[in-house]
Amino acid sequence: MRAQFVLSEIGVGLRRNLTMTFAVVVSVALSLALFGGALLIRDQVSSMKTYWYDKVNVSIYLCNKSDAKDVPKCAKGAVTAEQKKEIKADLEEMEAVEKVIFETVDEAYKHYQEQFGDSPMAGNITPDQMQESFRVKLDDPKQYKVVATAFAGRDGVQSVQDQRSILDNLFELMNGMNTVALFVMALMLVIALMLIVNTVRVSAFSRRRETGIMRLVGASGFYIQMPFIMEAAFAGLIGGVLACAMLIGGRYFLIDGGLALQDKLNLIEFIGWDAVLTKLPLVLAIGLLMPAVAALFALRKYLKV
Repeated sequence: MRAQFVLSEIGVGLRRNLTMTFAVVVSVALSLALFGGALLIRDQVSSMKTYWYDKVNVSIYLCNKSDAKDVPKCAKGAVTAEQKKEIKADLEEMEAVEKVIFETVDEAYKHYQEQFGDSPMAGNITPDQMQESFRVKLDDPKQYKVVATAFAGRDGVQSVQDQRSILDNLFELMNGMNTVALFVMALMLVIALMLIVNTVRVSAFSRRRETGIMRLVGASGFYIQMPFIMEAAFAGLIGGVLACAMLIGGRYFLIDGGLALQDKLNLIEFIGWDAVLTKLPLVLAIGLLMPAVAALFALRKYLKV
């Protein structure tokens, strides 16, 4: 009988404040969707770092004849066979280096044609303009500075480049997007909490006569407050379900279907469904508990029992 009464009171409260309840549901749904999206972006960045940092190389470009005229570091002329031998030997002795691959001028030209053969500038590039280089695979990509410091100023070395620096710009952009998502999520969360408090306040005021009668007949404070708390929790749960639907839909339409980024951006290792599904229980739990706790604190002020 008590459970039936509580459920009936929840239904009455939701119907009386339908507009505000709808606003709470939408606000909770958007804020939790942004929260889940921020978590997924963080996982995506982490996954991409693990995938790409394992594949990046440090490239040591050697001076050629044309560099001797234009590049101050190559003022002493093109790299000599003895210098190449010394550079390779020193690289192989370094503990941070896993593998060293030497790329000849012809190999460099071939790779350039494979990557940029369709470019209008490709026809103006000749093999003698290409540079010999050492492709260095590191045990730990973070040890790039060790190699750069050791070889950047050596005779015969034109430049030392780390492919990781290119990826870092992408990761910084994604981290920036994550920060913006978290900021908007926090803003939406504050709005949702304010709406929950106002909804509970209006609901408590509209049923002040019923609660007064309940107090007179000896009902406990928890029993009187329960319908209001359950109303807020129910609205939050609906918002959490909608947020989960948005996360699932976003993953499906953006990556698997619709835009199919998985096929268009095949160089990116996208997170799988397991990463999305593991976030859903957390989103639902927050959607259920957050409004209930907010309602409990609001009732202490607006519903004296």
